[in-house]
Amino acid sequence: MSVKIDQPSEAGEYDAGMQVLLQLLWGDGFLSPGGAEEVARVLEGSDIRGCHVLDIGAGLGAIDQLLVETHGAKSVVGIDIDPGLLRQMDERIGRAGLGDRIRSQLVAPGPLPFPAASFDVVFSKDSIVQIPDKAAVFAEAHRVLRPGGRFLASDWLRGGRGAYSPEMMEFFRLEGIAYNMASLEDSAAALRAVGFAEVEVRDRNAWYLGLAERELASLEGPMRSLIVERIGAERAEHFIADWRQLVLVVRRGELRPGHLKAVKGG
Repeated sequence: MSVKIDQPSEAGEYDAGMQVLLQLLWGDGFLSPGGAEEVARVLEGSDIRGCHVLDIGAGLGAIDQLLVETHGAKSVVGIDIDPGLLRQMDERIGRAGLGDRIRSQLVAPGPLPFPAASFDVVFSKDSIVQIPDKAAVFAEAHRVLRPGGRFLASDWLRGGRGAYSPEMMEFFRLEGIAYNMASLEDSAAALRAVGFAEVEVRDRNAWYLGLAERELASLEGPMRSLIVERIGAERAEHFIADWRQLVLVVRRGELRPGHLKAVKGG
């Protein structure tokens, strides 16, 4: 089920204020929670050393840098639909001297612009939630993987089916980002339906509830003056209200981060 929010500008949904806030919370170059530790959890049990990796929703590129420097990927292509984010990614990768192993590519919604069997790993960190057609993106991930290749992702998922609660609708309003949400179970079924095998799922709701509660306490307390200084009082108060709602819907189990893993047979 999806909820669409009108995108405000060519800068996309992650405007400058949101980027500042998320990086203050989650670390330099990260637009999703957990930093390097959560990336390692997504990769747990999957050795990507020497692999050619496609990252769906690369954002600011910090994760792609980790995939190469920490986890030994041979190369990473990071794709995104937001040119502003990718410009910043290119600057990051250039500063790190990794331009020969990591590159960004701007894409449009729809089929992936790569030949079949191009990658050993398709990775994504909390970005597929913004793609409405899960079957299509999973089928494309399957197509561009080599036989034996792995799909390794985390995503913002939902608990249950049917209409969203008023609390979730208020969260969406405060977020201002399009949410196209599936459950952990429906995501697993969709992966199997397009031909993936060895599908594994991991519910990360309990982990993120604890983290989100700590984030909210920090936003309401020691970080408040810093974020007011960086993005202004009005925007800061908006994000604090957003995080209160976030904690509420995670606590209710309606917003459920999770991991998805699968293997292309053959």
